[in-house]
Amino acid sequence: MAFAPMGPEASFFEVLDQHRASLLAALKRGGGEPAGRGTHLASSSEVLASIENVIQDVITSLARNEAPAFTIDNRSSWENIKFEDSVGLHMVSHCTTRKIKSDSLKSVKNFALILKILSMIYKLVQSNTYATKRDLYYTDSQLFGNQTVVDSIINDISCMLKVPRRCLHILSTSKGLIAGNLGYIEEDGTKVNCSCATAVAVPSNIQGIRNLITDGKFLLIVEKDATFQRLLDDNFCNKMSPCIMVTGKGVPDLNTRLLVKKLWDTFHIPIFTLVDADPHGIEIMCIYKYGSMSMSFEAHNLTVPAIRWLGLLPSDIKRLNIPKDTLIPLTKRDQMKLDSILKRPYVTCQPFWRKEMEIMADSKMKAEIQALTFLSSDYLSRVYLPNKLKFGGWI
Repeated sequence: MAFAPMGPEASFFEVLDQHRASLLAALKRGGGEPAGRGTHLASSSEVLASIENVIQDVITSLARNEAPAFTIDNRSSWENIKFEDSVGLHMVSHCTTRKIKSDSLKSVKNFALILKILSMIYKLVQSNTYATKRDLYYTDSQLFGNQTVVDSIINDISCMLKVPRRCLHILSTSKGLIAGNLGYIEEDGTKVNCSCATAVAVPSNIQGIRNLITDGKFLLIVEKDATFQRLLDDNFCNKMSPCIMVTGKGVPDLNTRLLVKKLWDTFHIPIFTLVDADPHGIEIMCIYKYGSMSMSFEAHNLTVPAIRWLGLLPSDIKRLNIPKDTLIPLTKRDQMKLDSILKRPYVTCQPFWRKEMEIMADSKMKAEIQALTFLSSDYLSRVYLPNKLKFGGWI
C-alpha cells in the first residue's frame, strides 16, 4: 500500500509466508470456506416475513383460546453444541428448545419484552433505519431494567428467526480498536486509513465496509488495550510493517469478532493472538478461534479456526527465566475455568494447547504479558514478538 512504512527485510517473513501457504493449501483441500450453513445474511423482506410469521403464530394461538409461546433453541446447553475443526462451536440442526410462555408467571414478562423488541425491529427494518442496542434500552429503561436483558432478548430473537443480528438493523457500539496496514471505505463513504499513529475504532457496521486493502503479512489480535497501546507506543506496526493489529479490549464484542472474520475471509493472512498466560486469556483466544456457546447459532459468521496462539505461552515463562515473584497464583476460580476449558471438545484436536494448559495447571501460576517487562521495558516489541514471528513460535 502507498502508506506502508519500511519494515523488516523480506527474509524476515519467510516462515510467515510458508505458514500462509499451508493455510491456503488447507483451505483448498477443504473446498474453501464452509458456505451456506448456519445463519445467512437475510434480506429485509425475509426478516419482515419471518417476524410476520412469528406474530401470525401468536394470533393463531389466541384465536384457539390457547396461550401463545415462543420456541427458542436452547443456547446454554452443551448438548446442543457440536464442534467441527473447520467451523468451531456451532448449534446442531435438531437441538433442544425452551418455551417462553405467555401464561407463566416466570416467563410472561420475557414474552412481552420479546414482542416489544420484535415490534421495534420490524419498524427499523421496514424503514431501513438502524439503532444500537443502547438506543433500544433507552426507549423504556424502566421496563427493561438493565441492558443485559435487551442484549439477551436480541440474541434470542436472532436465534429464533435464524438471521444474524445485523440483519435485524440493530448495531452495537464498538469497543475494539484497529491499527496498521489497512484501508477501507465505510458505508457512508468515509475513507479510513488505519496506518496513523493512533488506533481507529472498529466500525459499528462491519457488513457495510468495502474496498478493504492491505499488504499485511499477518494480523495480531491483542487481548488487552494496555498491551495494544504499549505496542503502538513502541511503533510495533511500523517496525513489523506490513501488519495489522486489533484489540477487543478483553472479551471481544461482536463487531471486533466480525471484523477479524472479515479480514480472514478477504485476505487469508495468518492471524495470531497475544493473550495473558492465564485461563481468562485462553478463554478470550478460544472465542476468536472457535466461538462461544451463547453465539454458537452464528458461528459460521464469527469464528476463525485458522487463528494460532503466539503468546504468552506458559512454557515461555520457564524458557525466558521470568522470576517467580512476577507470577500470580491461580485462584480457585482460575482453576475451575482452566478445568472447564480442558474438557471442551476442541482441546482434543489441539495437543500443544493442552500441553501448555497442563503446564499452567501443574505450576498453579499465571502470568500477565507485562511480566516480560522484567527482562526489559520494550522486550515484548523488540525481542519477544519479532523472534516468535520470524522463527514460527506459535501453536
